[in-house]
Amino acid sequence: MTATNDTSIDVGANDIDYKKLLGADDGGLVDTAVNAIKGVAGKIADKLDPLTEQYAGLFKTGLRTPVMRKPSDYGMDFEETWFPSMDGVPLEAWFIPADSDKLLIINHPMTCNRYGFPGHLPEYKSYFGGFEVNFLPELKALHDAGYNILTYDLRNCGRSGEGNGGISGLGLLECRDVVGSVRHARQHPVMGKMRTSLFSRCMGGNSTIIAMSKWPDEFRHIEALVLLNVVSGPTFIARGAENLGLDPEEAAKRLDRRCRETSGFSLFDFRPQDYGSGVTVPTLMAQLRRAFLIHGEKDGQEIFDSLAAATKELLWIEQSNQRFYAYNHFGQHPERLIGWFDKHMRGNKVEPVRARGAALA
Repeated sequence: MTATNDTSIDVGANDIDYKKLLGADDGGLVDTAVNAIKGVAGKIADKLDPLTEQYAGLFKTGLRTPVMRKPSDYGMDFEETWFPSMDGVPLEAWFIPADSDKLLIINHPMTCNRYGFPGHLPEYKSYFGGFEVNFLPELKALHDAGYNILTYDLRNCGRSGEGNGGISGLGLLECRDVVGSVRHARQHPVMGKMRTSLFSRCMGGNSTIIAMSKWPDEFRHIEALVLLNVVSGPTFIARGAENLGLDPEEAAKRLDRRCRETSGFSLFDFRPQDYGSGVTVPTLMAQLRRAFLIHGEKDGQEIFDSLAAATKELLWIEQSNQRFYAYNHFGQHPERLIGWFDKHMRGNKVEPVRARGAALA
């Protein structure tokens, strides 16, 4: 597939009138809404049970989506590679080499993969806005700025292997993948010579926060971190119930019960702010402020405040109320992203460590 989308177009950078979509204008929201939610498309259910079932299903297994694009579509040389997670799950990845000693290890949100999210395809249009998330422009900007990139599919996503019977941990299991990626890079004959930082998005960001808390010794060499749209589980159901004029506390109780029944996890296990003390490297955290699906500002501020890093900044993304817009944002506006890594990975330029013939498997 060749690159066709114009990076000058801010895909998803517009507000959606969700109240109108929900039927909130007609005075009979609860009585007239007819379907359980899939993201935000169409009408949303009029009862708590369909709402909780939808989230319980998504939280249990996530959604495996195809890897639709590749770096060569954007003029970047790359190599397919793979490595084991901390617990042995095989993870598929791209290594995109650059002529520098700086490496970024990058992961992705739930329902996405290392390429993005094919929300423009009919079978996925009902999820999260109905537009494509494409990480390749963002990877291109980072690569053009001189960064080597290792970007991988988390377990049960993209082309990576199945782990834990396909159950998602919203970071509680995927944190092992973060450790696997860092170990792979550190032990590799080429990447192991590079200075390393992390860029982690949504569930991948939750995973990184948890991993840094559980296994701090694995991250002693990490120089900087960018987190994008990290989120706690309870905020989804609380905001969803509020959007329908229902009781958020009762909704959270019901979803907690269903999560325990379907995966064994409690809804209240999915809170990255409970692990923020493990994040001590310079951290830029970027969040969509007005996300319709969650309490974006409240939840984001709580997570940011929990981070122990002495050097940290919170960037609010303002251009849209669609959650998945945030994942396209840096592809169109990469300056803060690149600037953070440039600032915190400064140092004398070394001879290129790029090894074109090196085996990366």
